[in-house]
Amino acid sequence: MLNALQFFFASTPSWANIVIPIIVGILCLAGGGAVGVLLYRRHRNKIVGTTQQQADAILDLAKDEAKSLKREAIQEAREETQKLKNEQERQFRERNSELAKQENRMNQKEEALDKKEELLLHKLDRIDVQQKELINQQNELSKRKQDLDKSEQKIQQELERVAGLSKEEAKQTLVEEMVADARKEAASLVRKIESEAKANGEQKAREIISTAIQRCASDQVSETTVTTVPLPNDEMKGRLIGREGRNIRALENATGVELIIDDTPEVVILSGFDPVRRQIARITIEKLITDGRIHPARIEEMVEKVKRDMDITIKDEGEAASFDTGVFGLHPEIIKLLGRLKYRTSYGQNVLRHSVEVSYIAGIMASELGLDVALAKRGALLHDIGKAVDQEIEGTHMQIGADLAKKYKESKEVVNCIASHHGDVEPMTVEAVIVAAADAVSGARPGARRESLENYVKRLEKLEEIANSFKGVQKSYAVQAGREIRIIVKPEEVNDETTVLLANDIARKIESELEYPGQIKVNVIRETRSVDFAK
Repeated sequence: MLNALQFFFASTPSWANIVIPIIVGILCLAGGGAVGVLLYRRHRNKIVGTTQQQADAILDLAKDEAKSLKREAIQEAREETQKLKNEQERQFRERNSELAKQENRMNQKEEALDKKEELLLHKLDRIDVQQKELINQQNELSKRKQDLDKSEQKIQQELERVAGLSKEEAKQTLVEEMVADARKEAASLVRKIESEAKANGEQKAREIISTAIQRCASDQVSETTVTTVPLPNDEMKGRLIGREGRNIRALENATGVELIIDDTPEVVILSGFDPVRRQIARITIEKLITDGRIHPARIEEMVEKVKRDMDITIKDEGEAASFDTGVFGLHPEIIKLLGRLKYRTSYGQNVLRHSVEVSYIAGIMASELGLDVALAKRGALLHDIGKAVDQEIEGTHMQIGADLAKKYKESKEVVNCIASHHGDVEPMTVEAVIVAAADAVSGARPGARRESLENYVKRLEKLEEIANSFKGVQKSYAVQAGREIRIIVKPEEVNDETTVLLANDIARKIESELEYPGQIKVNVIRETRSVDFAK
């Protein structure tokens, strides 16, 4: 190549010697540039490859981190979900616990409501009065409706004539006017009722409650007139009779009680209207049997001793009743009469225990109504005091008791409580009404008195017969020993509104046709059932 160049330069002219080196230099620069470009591209490709590798590494690292973050996020989400689930379970448990507590409280409230049910029943009279008022209002509304119907026809004709309105348009206009007028009247009536209630609320409530309680009063009738004395053996009958009947005559003369000795084994029956005499005779016979000496002189001696002991017992019983009820300041003779009531019964109910119970009940009622508790308890304790001597004095036990109370300087309010507790005399005070109601409550409560099975069954049958006599009644059941009548009505014949009137009508008919102690709950039940079958 060099030789070629030298030959080329040697054969060229002189100007070419100048240009050729320049061209050669340019070629060398171009070749160097090309080589530089090649080296630059190679270096650049090398850098790009390294960068790509780094980018791939970074991308792989990012993917790994993303997967790690995803796993952590999933884990955190699971933990959060578990926490939420645990929190919901805890809230669910707390809610169940609270519901259980609420259920217990509801059960307690139901028990309390059951206890208050009897008191709430005394408000039935107020409901009856309201029902009567509603019936009167319904009658007035019916009359007004008839008048409005006539007016509507006239107005409709006039509107159709004057304004050319259709029947439906006229009717709509009239109804809107009637509704507006009715709302105005209702608002005025509500304001009037509220004003009267605020003015007379407390006094009216007392009168209503007293009237409701008074309706519960019921009479109290016969008493036990015989006492049985058990004997250790039938030989004792002969000893009590004595030779030629001298012992039995001595007993009857000393005690004033008739001894009935019949074929009943090991039993002697004492018959007499005075319960204290029967008690003296019973104790005397028991003591004679224990002592073994039975003859007229011993009988008279024993009777006198038992009479003295009986006087002490009677006084102690009267004082105990006075102390238990908190009624103090009674005359000593009243105390003795109270003690005599221990040996008197009515329908199997001990009259002294009954009087104490009536005193408790009357005191509670008077306290709830804000009345004179002392007067109510005193009148209640003495309300049957006449029964202590009604075998000896003619007249009803109410009149006898009132006369005794006057004799021993009791107040006129207490005398009125005694005289009016069976409705023979008008009560002068609310406390007298409470005494009558408490007397009925004590006598009518379950288990207080005995009733013959025949009368009991007849009463229940009559109760169901009265209920079944009404139209729309399907079945009726006397429950709770005749203190409630449950009536199932035919839903297609009796609607919900009619059940209220039906219950009221049945209750009024029971009151007019049936005699019963206390009160009877009339429970009308209307039930609609829809049955179908999936085939």
